[in-house]
Amino acid sequence: MTHPTHIRRDHNDDRPLLLDLFCCAGGAGRGYDRAGFAVTGVDIRPRPNYPFTFIQGDALTVLAELIASGEIRRYTAAHASPPCQHGCALTIGTNKSRGWGRIHVQLIPALRTLLDTSGLPYVIEQPNGKAPVRKDVTLCGEMFGLGVLRHRNFELGGWSTAKPKHVRHRGYVRGWRHGEYRDGPYVAAYGKGGGKATVAEMQAAMGIDWTDVHEELTEAIPPAYSEWLGRAFLTHAHARVVAA
Repeated sequence: MTHPTHIRRDHNDDRPLLLDLFCCAGGAGRGYDRAGFAVTGVDIRPRPNYPFTFIQGDALTVLAELIASGEIRRYTAAHASPPCQHGCALTIGTNKSRGWGRIHVQLIPALRTLLDTSGLPYVIEQPNGKAPVRKDVTLCGEMFGLGVLRHRNFELGGWSTAKPKHVRHRGYVRGWRHGEYRDGPYVAAYGKGGGKATVAEMQAAMGIDWTDVHEELTEAIPPAYSEWLGRAFLTHAHARVVAA
């Protein structure tokens, strides 16, 4: 679905306003801020480390209320990082037998319907796995010289950009795998033990220094990803405005 592109400015600092759904501690939000957006985050849990305007609540409910009230028209775009456990690589296949395959609700179809209804261009982010998202863009830490691989897929709704080429990795992710320890230039920013990254290592590897909460770091995307997406979106939006 193609939506008309409007660069709506935030009342406070004249930057386009982005709605950051399922925001966690703000890995995505920080990147959009660097790209030139004012950011409002929504998460069901308290997020005292979130560095921007924050609304605590169920993301789908908040989005539906913004649409119903017309307040959604304040925003230029939306980003959503819904819980990934339903279809990510950590909860499927052999990992299921290890207790990581619990039943999780898949929120993406309902989320996509609401985002399409909102009229906003949007991004839905998910890790590799079986989540029902288009892989319009796939980003990897090596593309940005980071200390994590952290592959993430992004579905783009109402806008498009050229798909970047996936660059070759420089080596392994450090840690134990199938009984074998491998060293490498990347750290595993998830879980604990088995050579997984420490909090300090995750912060350095992803470029996140405003939270030291382990869970928030393991759920975050590096801000470099959303900064790239934000700049790509603004380039797309400005091109459409000039062509209009």
